Amino acid sequence: MGKAWKFGDNVDTDAIIPGKYLVISDGDELAKHIFENVRGDLREKIKRGDFIVAGRNFGCGSSREHDKGLIINLTKNESYRIKEFPEFLKEIIRCGGLIEFGKKIYKGSNSR
Repeated sequence: MGKAWKFGDNVDTDAIIPGKYLVISDGDELAKHIFENVRGDLREKIKRGDFIVAGRNFGCGSSREHDKGLIINLTKNESYRIKEFPEFLKEIIRCGGLIEFGKKIYKGSNSR
């Protein structure tokens, strides 16, 4: 039996995997960044068979359509394929969101 890793309520998707890693689609690579901003040592300690116990609203926040460009609506038994994001959206994701992207753009415009 694995070890339980306990989290509280309202753990959002950016706490689980920070948004700047959304350009990665390889599960093993994503796993290297699990909870890195809230429990950075977890990825070294967690083992196969361990599990997460969380309170209410686990995974809240932005949606993470990271299943090979496929969104599955289990309620309606429908699936939708999404196209690749345009380059400017990928850059926003790489920066960790719109605010960080704006800071990068602002900083770059002040260095001229």
